[in-house]
Amino acid sequence: MRSEPQQATEFGIGEARRVLGEVFAPWVQDLNLSIEGFDYDPPATAAADWQPGAILRLPFSERLCRIGGIVCGQALMAFADTAMVIANLAANRDYRPMTTVDQTTHFMRAVAQSDVLAEARVVRRGRTMSFGRVTLSSASDNKPVAMVSSAFAML
Repeated sequence: MRSEPQQATEFGIGEARRVLGEVFAPWVQDLNLSIEGFDYDPPATAAADWQPGAILRLPFSERLCRIGGIVCGQALMAFADTAMVIANLAANRDYRPMTTVDQTTHFMRAVAQSDVLAEARVVRRGRTMSFGRVTLSSASDNKPVAMVSSAFAML
């Protein structure tokens, strides 16, 4: 059984990277995800619709592909789910145990022979529930691959 991560002294992308390495199941860690960006404070010139979130990268691996070198949907869905946990970390400014309640994925096109980027944003955060969206894009051409909406229960 995995324990909750130990509290870090400073909040930021380093804390998010630590949580990514400590909280998730070993098979998720085997995806070798990296956190490219982490937004928990709106910039001074933030638009009214700014939302906390994170940008993660799923490196291309033949092990995640089906025939034809296409990254499988199962890997993309796990990636989106993990990205939303990290986005919730940004919104909460701390790790908080949570569980996925719902995830809807709309695949728009296949991605092959490319890393995948996930931009995950928390659309609404309540005391017991969080709602978010993720856009998955091919890193090679920055074109969208999938749109994901999700709901999480805060434990």
